[in-house]
Amino acid sequence: MAAQAQAIERPPGEAEAHKQPRPEGDALAEERWRPVLGLGCELTVDLPMPNFKIADLLKLRPGSVIDAHWRVGRDVPLCLNATLIGWIEFEAVAGTLAVRLTELA
Repeated sequence: MAAQAQAIERPPGEAEAHKQPRPEGDALAEERWRPVLGLGCELTVDLPMPNFKIADLLKLRPGSVIDAHWRVGRDVPLCLNATLIGWIEFEAVAGTLAVRLTELA
């Protein structure tokens, strides 16, 4: 998780704009993406923490718990190669922390 100086916010009404159905099985789109399907990329979950300080960083130890001040039920930004691609929520699955994709940007 990366600490950022500024929270990523969705403009009002943006959530509804991205919930339109996407056509499945578009052969032309599949063919266009085929050359890059095997390329590596970095997927990150960015939890903005505007009040996190260097002093807080220096106190971190294995097992430390960081109070993120992030409201439960509020989606967290999901980035691919530093570009916002969607929003996720945290979930416990079989004793591990997982993320569920809730919306594409």
